[in-house]
Amino acid sequence: MINYLGLHILLVIIYNIFVVKIIFYDKTLRKLANNDRKMLKEFGKVRATILRRRLTQLEEARTLEDVRYLPGNYHELTQNRKGQWGCDLDQPYRLIFTAIEKPIPLNYDGQYVWVEISGVEIFEIINYHKEK
Repeated sequence: MINYLGLHILLVIIYNIFVVKIIFYDKTLRKLANNDRKMLKEFGKVRATILRRRLTQLEEARTLEDVRYLPGNYHELTQNRKGQWGCDLDQPYRLIFTAIEKPIPLNYDGQYVWVEISGVEIFEIINYHKEK
């Protein structure tokens, strides 16, 4: 018979297996994302609040498909950023991330299969429209 503590530990393990794993491209971004005070100082209240919301959405998702239609406009990027995803922060800034699955799962039509992506690497926060 399993006791309450054993059941709780089992549920935590199961939950951690089935949530999107988030890693960070660099140490600086990881430190910012894990410290609300540093995030607020670096990005200001509006961007920091929205960034925390986006990270929470990703953390609570089981696959990338779970965030696809949430507020934040999660979308695949194209051209020189193919293989990356973006979501809105405060305009014109975006949170950019990639799938940690290599190769990125594709269907027969060559489209990314969001439901098979269970981990992301946070790459940067940028106004990528300036690049054009």
